Amino acid sequence: MNIASVRRPIIPPTPPRAPDNLSFFGRIAVIRQNMIATWGQRAYEEEIIQGRFLLHKSFILNQPDAIRHVLMSNYENYARTPAGIRMLRPVLGQGLLLAEGHAWAHQRRTLAPAFTPRATANLVPHMTAVLDETIAKLDTRTNEPVDLREIMQRVTLEIAGRTMFSFGMDRHGPTLRNFVMEYGERLGRAYFLDMVLPVSWPTPMDRARARFRTRWTEFVTMLIAERRASGKKDGAPPRDLFDLMDESRDPETGKGFSDEQLVDEVATMILAGHETTATALFWALYLLALDPDTQEEVASETRGEHLDSMADIDRQKFTRAVVDETMRLYPPAFLIARAARGKDNVAGAEVSKGDIIMIAPWLLHRHEKLWDQPNAFVPKRFMSKEPPDRFAYLPFGAGPRVCIGAPFAQAESVLALARLIGAFRVELADATPVIPYGVVTTQPDHSPMFRITRR
Repeated sequence: MNIASVRRPIIPPTPPRAPDNLSFFGRIAVIRQNMIATWGQRAYEEEIIQGRFLLHKSFILNQPDAIRHVLMSNYENYARTPAGIRMLRPVLGQGLLLAEGHAWAHQRRTLAPAFTPRATANLVPHMTAVLDETIAKLDTRTNEPVDLREIMQRVTLEIAGRTMFSFGMDRHGPTLRNFVMEYGERLGRAYFLDMVLPVSWPTPMDRARARFRTRWTEFVTMLIAERRASGKKDGAPPRDLFDLMDESRDPETGKGFSDEQLVDEVATMILAGHETTATALFWALYLLALDPDTQEEVASETRGEHLDSMADIDRQKFTRAVVDETMRLYPPAFLIARAARGKDNVAGAEVSKGDIIMIAPWLLHRHEKLWDQPNAFVPKRFMSKEPPDRFAYLPFGAGPRVCIGAPFAQAESVLALARLIGAFRVELADATPVIPYGVVTTQPDHSPMFRITRR
């Protein structure tokens, strides 16, 4: 994709690339600290890289047709890896993100009505209310250092609470953030035994994760009980995602969710929704602070707009391109790992049962054969008449298991970025480069301070 640009685009900082000959144990050591720092230059240039992981072959796929095959054409042959299940099950249980086979199909069909464009449009007032309150609070903090990463976490958590339960998260927000931080800092990291032992063989960290899951499940159950206690008038239309999810029925079987299943679905939507969107918004604000000219383009597009409906959001074409480019450079899910259930042939490579397939949006989105200026921040590439190949850009995955909440997340991100940049000029108050690292999601290595001023 060729890009014509008058200005020289910014190239945000990244971790140094690993030596291509990094040893197995050297790679394991780096994985625990920063997964995206384990890949060498070859991974950004070659379409398929074959290696070995213990007794099995491993493949890194950067070829869109090969990715299409694994994620769409033959997706049933590829399951989550033991390490992936270990990382996610304690917080997501048997929810949609981890379910397989008939259980996944049932959950997907049952949840689908809650995430249609119409359902998302009905939730926009919840989003705008939170953003109005946030802007009012930020008005009192202009010209002083502010931690916009923490503020974005609060914003998206509040939106998650109101769109899910119709109540604010003032009381429960700190507890939920503590759960997220506790898990990400220690339990969400892959340890050597997590990667080599079958899921049925508990590792020492699995025991700690099990204790975490007990506390986490009790917390989500409490939130659901509080929401149910607030009631709903008979015959009244759904007022939030919880109503939609609680009342949804599988169109094929007529079955809804049990209370236990509902806990896992609610946990999945709250965590997958608020944490990934908060991270994407932080990176977008960071990039716009590095690139004042692009920031002014966003502000110009939002000027005079009410920004309180889905139609208003859809008109923010450039802001949407900024969000898309942010998720290209900093994909929330930086790695999709799958284990082959049986034999297959992927782009001429013979795959055996147990082989590991890695599709890394971090690599794919910066691949030198797929993108012009792959490391540069160029939002207008997403306004081109030649959009990127569907399987070269995977911020929400692809195929039957594409993220069901993608339209919600995109609307929330565009709305939040447009409203915030329309209200404030954002600058960095901290000159230290922010380096991305991969642990569960693509996180910054520290939270820089920003300075905001009213437009």
